[in-house]
Amino acid sequence: MVSQLNKIKNVSTFIMSAKKSNSSNNNLYIKRFWIFVVSGFGFIFLLFILLSLGWLGFMPSFEDLENPKSNLASEVLTADQQVLGKYYIENRSNIHYNELSPHLIDALIATEDARFEAHSGVDMRSIFRVLGKTIIGRQKSSGGGSTITQQLAKNLFPRDKNQWKIFMVLTKFKEWITAAKLERNYSKEEIIAMYFNTVDFGSNSFGIKTAARTYFNKTPDSLKIEEAALLVGILKAPTYYSPVKNPENALKRREVVLNQMKRYKYITQEQYDSLRVIPLDMSKYTMQDHSEGLGTYFREYLRLYLNDWCSKHKKPDGSYYNLYKDGLKIYTTINYKMQKYAEEAVREHLAKDLQPAFYKHWKGVKNAPYYQLTNDEIEVIYKNSMKTSDRYKRLKEANASEEEIQKDFNTPVAMRIFTWQGEKDTVMSPFDSLKYYKWFLHTGLMSMEPQTGYVRAYVGGINYRHFQFDNVKVGKRQVGSTFKPFVYTLAMQEGEFSPCTEVPNLPVSFDLGNGDSWTPENADDKRVGEMVTLKWALANSINYVSAYLMKRFSPEAVVNMARKMGVTSQIDAVPAICLGTPDLSVYEMTGAMSTFANKGVYVEPIFITRIEDKNGNVLESFIPKQQEAMSEETAYLMIELMKGVVESGTGVRLRYKFGLDAPIAGKTGTSQNNSDGWFMGVTPSLTTGVWVGGELRSIHFRSTHLGQGANMALPIWALYMKKVWDDKTLKVPKNAFEKPAIDLSDRIDCQKFKQEIRNEESEFDFSDLY
Repeated sequence: MVSQLNKIKNVSTFIMSAKKSNSSNNNLYIKRFWIFVVSGFGFIFLLFILLSLGWLGFMPSFEDLENPKSNLASEVLTADQQVLGKYYIENRSNIHYNELSPHLIDALIATEDARFEAHSGVDMRSIFRVLGKTIIGRQKSSGGGSTITQQLAKNLFPRDKNQWKIFMVLTKFKEWITAAKLERNYSKEEIIAMYFNTVDFGSNSFGIKTAARTYFNKTPDSLKIEEAALLVGILKAPTYYSPVKNPENALKRREVVLNQMKRYKYITQEQYDSLRVIPLDMSKYTMQDHSEGLGTYFREYLRLYLNDWCSKHKKPDGSYYNLYKDGLKIYTTINYKMQKYAEEAVREHLAKDLQPAFYKHWKGVKNAPYYQLTNDEIEVIYKNSMKTSDRYKRLKEANASEEEIQKDFNTPVAMRIFTWQGEKDTVMSPFDSLKYYKWFLHTGLMSMEPQTGYVRAYVGGINYRHFQFDNVKVGKRQVGSTFKPFVYTLAMQEGEFSPCTEVPNLPVSFDLGNGDSWTPENADDKRVGEMVTLKWALANSINYVSAYLMKRFSPEAVVNMARKMGVTSQIDAVPAICLGTPDLSVYEMTGAMSTFANKGVYVEPIFITRIEDKNGNVLESFIPKQQEAMSEETAYLMIELMKGVVESGTGVRLRYKFGLDAPIAGKTGTSQNNSDGWFMGVTPSLTTGVWVGGELRSIHFRSTHLGQGANMALPIWALYMKKVWDDKTLKVPKNAFEKPAIDLSDRIDCQKFKQEIRNEESEFDFSDLY
């Protein structure tokens, strides 16, 4: 009995000790559990503190959040506030929240972050959903946990793509912290706008403003529901869901976005049913490209100027401005419609008329299109063209031998060539392509306001992608008879001559000082030997009369007059300049001829009115230089002289062929052998200069009938001005040239002028001669 009681006692003691042991162990486990939990939270808390302080790698500071950096494209804006082009590394332009279509905002929130308005940067409900369904439950369709604000943080401060996975966890935590900071520093509207400014939509379009322009040629505020859904859908994978490269994928993704919008009551079931079946319309899609669009030659000239400007101007932080990153706004003088009309005029005349006539003119002629060149001379031209080509330079840089280069240039390859009917794919050798491109006629056009100097249109060539030489500012060609107004201006300025003054239409010889003489010839025998008025002589471009005036004054005096009118190129002070031998640019000639319409005051042509930084602060404003070149009376007399060119001279086809009835003063020009055709047209509101010719002076028409300025250049001027005058929104008037205060009718009315000359002769006292 005692032994049994002892056994029971021992068992009880064992049980009690076991219970005490278990209780002690449980307490230990609980204690350890809470130590682990607290330590875990402490570690996470400490980790977040260290991350916030930037001790575990870069964290954006308050200043970084206040001024988030991104590569912003600099925009070129026209005088009528159209975007003419951009300079960029990333084609990105920022917008504000009020510039967004509500459909864009709805589509984004419905698709990416339905609780956007409820959270403060990090949505814990979404995170637990991801943990539970995506990670543990392996449900890939359950969606992600990143909020719009977190995605913005990732866009503003991109991840290192080569990070180890353990560091990716830290990066994710950093994005949470950054998202929370963004929510404290910015409103929800600002976060939405910043998000749309930072995302990549593919097709070299960064930000919604560029994307809307690229895909639909619209501003973000005018996007329709289906267009907004498409753009938001692209963000998931810009290439895979590209409506251009993968339209079927894009349609499916758009339907997903529309379905989300329906789910969260942004659109009705009826709207969804109708919107989902709308086909993709990419007819307005335009890939943003430096060599496409309006004003390509102008934009390239501007780019070179602005790069120089940036190298001389510093930002507040002391660094120099960067044209491709700093989002400058360049406000230009170009008028978008006028630029469009100028380019259309060039295409209309060259593509439909002049270039076909040039092909027909040279068809079947040996060594075409070169005039009087030998085979050896032509071969030298092609070899020089080859050596200046980009292809040749690349091969040279790759250490290719001359034999290898020759073989490469003579091997047919697939290429895309320019034609006036559009680019075409073909197969030809690079050497044959050099020959092909020599056949094209080129042009340069500049149009400006005489009173302000504002350049309204600038066409440097026929196609920038294939012909990058600028024939407005860079190219200089022989100006022919368009130089004669400088000679006549000098005669008018001296007061000895007027438009009605008669001079002999006879040969004039110049002593060259070396025992030789030079006698220029007229283009024809019209009224040779007669007394002719200066107005008739200029209208018909009579060389004898230009030589007569040159001999009365001097080459040096004529050069000096040209300088006063803005011509800066080298001009040799020789008698031959009276026929237009100098090589000048379209830019110089247009600026000079504008002096006549501006009452004798030369105004330097300008292209920019101001430059602003990305915040709208004006960095520099531009005012044109001015100088008085001649008296107001002389300028008006020259206008009367040049009106004769249009009324009855070499420019008369403006009236009978093109039907232009506005007051126009002008001058045609044709250089030696018809290598260059010019027309300078002056109206009270616009002065426009046009040049047309081959790439080389040896490429031209063989007859003056086809190669004269009146046939090559004048039609472009006429087509351009007709479009300008027909567009009433431009408000370019057809008013008359303003007369000076002094009455000049006695010097302009040739009948009255002749009568006064007769009266002076009858009143002459011949007794003074004896």
